[in-house]
Amino acid sequence: MVSTPVTSITFEEYLISDDGNGFHYELVDGKLELMNPPTIEHFLIAKFIEQELDAEIKRCSSPWLCFRESGVRTGRNKSRLTDLCVVTLEQARELLNASAVFQSPPLLIVEVVSPESVKRDYRHKRSEYAALEVPEYWIVDPLKAKISVLLLEDGFYEETVFTATQKIVSRTFPELAIAVEQVFTAGNLSQGS
Repeated sequence: MVSTPVTSITFEEYLISDDGNGFHYELVDGKLELMNPPTIEHFLIAKFIEQELDAEIKRCSSPWLCFRESGVRTGRNKSRLTDLCVVTLEQARELLNASAVFQSPPLLIVEVVSPESVKRDYRHKRSEYAALEVPEYWIVDPLKAKISVLLLEDGFYEETVFTATQKIVSRTFPELAIAVEQVFTAGNLSQGS
């Protein structure tokens, strides 16, 4: 049996790494972790939320941008890929010609849970995003048909869970009016969305 030595890489090496296979990786304590390609349901849910957030940003003329699958540095040698994140124009300008890995906290991060990401989204990312001081974090869980909105209070997240016809309450987007069922209907092609 041939064993390959596991080498640790730095955040700076991660920013320029490319194995040429097109896969996406997160950097966790200096190790590359392969991210499985999302399901179509996952893509549709993320796209729906992105379109709603983009429309609200435009309606309010906020100097913000919403990005899909950008990175967020959460530690010295740690970087996560977000499903969605909302950042200021200034944060985006800083990375205009660099890898899209934000080193300052986004205004809002949204993660869509998949079967293999439950622990990562609910536990690891929750603590990492709190430590980074991301003010608002949504965990969109189609497996349990609920959306958890976590608001940072004194370094810890206060969680509110929304289900069914309840409208998501967001500190970042106080006038947003999306019901939880709209989000999950967007991920279900049989509903004709």
